[in-house]
Amino acid sequence: MNAKTAALRSGLARGWIEFKQTWTNSEDLVGQVVFLVLLVGTVFFMRNATLPGTSLSLGAATVPGLLGAGIVFNGLTGAAGYLAVDREDGTLLRAKATPHGMLGYLTGKTVGLSLTQVSGILVTLIPCLFLYSSTLAPDGAWSYLHLLWVLALGLFATMPIGAALGSLTTSARSTGLIALPVTGLGAISGIFYPITALPEWVQGIAQVFPMYWLGLGMRSALLPDSAVLAEIGHSWRPLPTLGVLVAWSVVGLALAPVLLRRMARREAGSSVAQRREKAMRRVG
Repeated sequence: MNAKTAALRSGLARGWIEFKQTWTNSEDLVGQVVFLVLLVGTVFFMRNATLPGTSLSLGAATVPGLLGAGIVFNGLTGAAGYLAVDREDGTLLRAKATPHGMLGYLTGKTVGLSLTQVSGILVTLIPCLFLYSSTLAPDGAWSYLHLLWVLALGLFATMPIGAALGSLTTSARSTGLIALPVTGLGAISGIFYPITALPEWVQGIAQVFPMYWLGLGMRSALLPDSAVLAEIGHSWRPLPTLGVLVAWSVVGLALAPVLLRRMARREAGSSVAQRREKAMRRVG
């Protein structure tokens, strides 16, 4: 077995361990459960409202958008947060010091974050399917296949960008600067209410970023055709959805390796010590 293969295997094992820790660590598990209860509770209390222009429950129509928003939020802030924390505690420096350690490190983070994303979607979607059994996934197996390709593109469109942003942060505290604009995008991307209710210039801004298109792709996979009346142009726009998500994937995959290599070159024992000293001063 050569060194690269060993690093890949080590990364896969590390990703699986980190994923298991997400669902076995009591603090992480409580956070997941609280978030799930809040989300399902939100769509439950929206069940009696209807999507404008249709008889479809607004709660059911909100579920796909929430799934799409979750992919973007977790993909960007999750990848950036992991990198920032691992830079501060020296994990990244230790990975850099071992043969092909960065390859194993990035493989592990990609696997762990991807599995966490997929499991998060499942634990959110399954109770919603029971809640809106007559509305969600009307095409059966085709709806789930459609969902899979949107999910795959969503991961490619967000995680590399998140890694690139994480390589630019100076500390774990500064990842909040990433969460703020992502939260703002959620307000204008048609997650809780049709985007057509917003001014056209706001719609234009939302369509530049992947959150709107992931929400649209999820809605096209999980909602009946009647829901398209609330969309821009009364269309699911599959080709623009594919094009925008692929474009963001290409940008992320082009930027992330360059920025990550630059970040890794700058990592040294002295920089880790300086960050720890700053953290201790904040605590003190």
